[in-house]
Amino acid sequence: MNASKIAYRPVGLALGAASGLVAGIAFRQAWKAMGHEGAAPAPTEESGTWREILVSAALQGAIFAVVKAAVDRAGATGIRRLTGTWPG
Repeated sequence: MNASKIAYRPVGLALGAASGLVAGIAFRQAWKAMGHEGAAPAPTEESGTWREILVSAALQGAIFAVVKAAVDRAGATGIRRLTGTWPG
């Protein structure tokens, strides 16, 4: 295993945790911006409609995927700048 992969492991773990927090905040803001009050309904809540639950799940998945990809890419780029090699 090369040095850049070893150096990236703790960075990747920390960035993964941070990206989850950022994505959660972004999702809550997007849900509010769509005109909903409070938290998105859980799939097992009786009060949520099928449409609300599926839209919230799709939105949450898209936001988490985009944030994770952006953070992973930024972390890999930073490791390359520090070590001179790509960590992948």
